[in-house]
Amino acid sequence: MNKIFAWSISAALAGFLFGFDTVVISGADKQLQELWHTSDAFHGSVVMAMALWGTVVGAVFGGFPTNIFGRKNTLIIIGILYFVSALGSALVNDPFTFAVFRFIGGLGVGASTIAAPAYVSEIAPPHKRGRLVSLYQFNIVLGILVAFLSNYLLRNTGEEPWRWMVGVEAVPALIYIVFVIFIPKSPRWLISKSRIPEAEKVLKTIYPEEDIQLKLLEIEKQSEREDTRESIFNSKYRLPLILAFLIAFFNQLSGINAFLYYAPRIFEAAGLGQSTALLSSIGVGVVNLIFTLFGVFLIDRLGRKQLMFIGSIGYIISLSLVATAFFLQWGGLWVPVFLFIFIAAHAIGQGAVIWVFISEIFPNHLRASGQAFGSSTHWVLAALVPSVIPVLFTSVGPGYVFAFFAFMMVLQLLFVIFMMPETKGKTLEELSEELSLGKEKIKFRGQ
Repeated sequence: MNKIFAWSISAALAGFLFGFDTVVISGADKQLQELWHTSDAFHGSVVMAMALWGTVVGAVFGGFPTNIFGRKNTLIIIGILYFVSALGSALVNDPFTFAVFRFIGGLGVGASTIAAPAYVSEIAPPHKRGRLVSLYQFNIVLGILVAFLSNYLLRNTGEEPWRWMVGVEAVPALIYIVFVIFIPKSPRWLISKSRIPEAEKVLKTIYPEEDIQLKLLEIEKQSEREDTRESIFNSKYRLPLILAFLIAFFNQLSGINAFLYYAPRIFEAAGLGQSTALLSSIGVGVVNLIFTLFGVFLIDRLGRKQLMFIGSIGYIISLSLVATAFFLQWGGLWVPVFLFIFIAAHAIGQGAVIWVFISEIFPNHLRASGQAFGSSTHWVLAALVPSVIPVLFTSVGPGYVFAFFAFMMVLQLLFVIFMMPETKGKTLEELSEELSLGKEKIKFRGQ
């Protein structure tokens, strides 16, 4: 198990770079707008959101290298993309070139949401799969916390602190590349490529007390039943397709990425000074990390559905309070406190569950394609929502924006109660059989 944990952590470090890359831009946000004198619309949709559009492209097309070259080789490529993006972003002198390098980093983020969860889900024993795959999410929030902390510590470094803020990511990117070089290839991917002896060696480590020949036979039989020419859009995969779409849709309609990208700006809008706003952002990172640990601990105990239920209730309460605070102009620390509750709800619910759930619900031969679909849905919305935040805050105000997010979380709660299946403790092959349903069962689950 120690080896499996080490392999899982190594792959999950892609999540650390994901979290760091996503949030590090928040510290440079206003500096870049003032430096290049850009409008709110250009700043939001190009300078700030270009990494997210890169993420969309990485998520849409990341399934191809993940299937063709394998999970491990794709993870190495992802590390190289992060490294190039960090150095390039730190050295540019105009918003367009900056956006190009941020786009490159986004490609790494998008592809990592496919390759890393797929890899870990395929090497993890069923009873520990939730915890091991959610290490990816833990690393995301650790990266977010470190990015907030790094931004605060580097806020007065040199004449242009933003260069240090975005460039420092090159260091963890290099460390990650070294780590992931030493992990083995996914046994299920090896079997899909008929590389049985290599797969057998990895499976012996994963299942030391089981008959490896029986385990190989089980996976091979499932593989034989799978038509490699199939698409995730085949009617029998309608249920996992709908589930992947909805969990990704609601993830971003909670407003989580909009908040993470603009945390200092939101805190300043609530009446906090610039330095206090940056410190409050660090508080967000700490709360996120603590409650993600709770999520990692509980996901194989309570299950995915129960955590989503708890998170949905927390979302509704906290977002409603944030909206009320802006409408009634409550000053002081009310908004930060309510947003800390929001982050806690996200961390223990959607944050802990989304990448685990999407990595489980598709059959082996369509896992990368299914995750590409779920990730693409997630990242298209993650690009659209933050890109309009500066304009919406100026035109309609933060209160209405957060009220809309609260309403969407009511809809998520209904999805969790009436549609979402529980996946804990089942093998990937069992889930493939259960969720590849006909129209009648799809209708029944939705009732």
